[in-house]
Amino acid sequence: MIRSIILSLSLLGLVSTQAADLKFGVIDMSKAFSEFHKTKEAAEKFKGNLDKAQKEMNDRWSVYKNLMTDMQKLKKEASDPIMTGEARQKKAVEFEEKGKELRSLEQEIGEAQNRRSSQLKQEDMSIRKGIYDEILVVVREKSKTEGYDFVFDKSGMSLSTVPVLIYYKDAVDITDQVIVELNKAAPAAAPAAAPEVKKP
Repeated sequence: MIRSIILSLSLLGLVSTQAADLKFGVIDMSKAFSEFHKTKEAAEKFKGNLDKAQKEMNDRWSVYKNLMTDMQKLKKEASDPIMTGEARQKKAVEFEEKGKELRSLEQEIGEAQNRRSSQLKQEDMSIRKGIYDEILVVVREKSKTEGYDFVFDKSGMSLSTVPVLIYYKDAVDITDQVIVELNKAAPAAAPAAAPEVKKP
């Protein structure tokens, strides 16, 4: 029994000694992602695609509204007592045809909206994954170069929305260093236009 206790204490001491020799690092992946120049470029491109999709939908709804206006006009004409019965009947048939066209267009717009929304969502997820993969490459390279045994993401959240990493001692935060590394190849910012000097 005493030998078992002594062996357990010896093993615990060995583990503690090894743990003391380990080098820990932390990174805020959320910050690295938001400050990476490619994230900003991707966000601008995505917004452009979003605006384009919105314009497409607006154009379709514009056609829909025009069709509605035509229907209202036909309905009014179909019940106009001044027109002959034959003319009113003709307008009523046109009204029915426009109604079918309107319902078909409404369904088409709904399907197009769902399809475009799903496409944009997939595109956004794919872009985000690509950016995170690039960041991870830099983090792993830095970890190897600087001799870290473990690097934890301090921005990670658990299912209960509590940070996974609540406390860390003697761990180096490499976030800013990684951000600098990621943005080394960033395109130069366009120079600000010089203010116009008014002549007296």
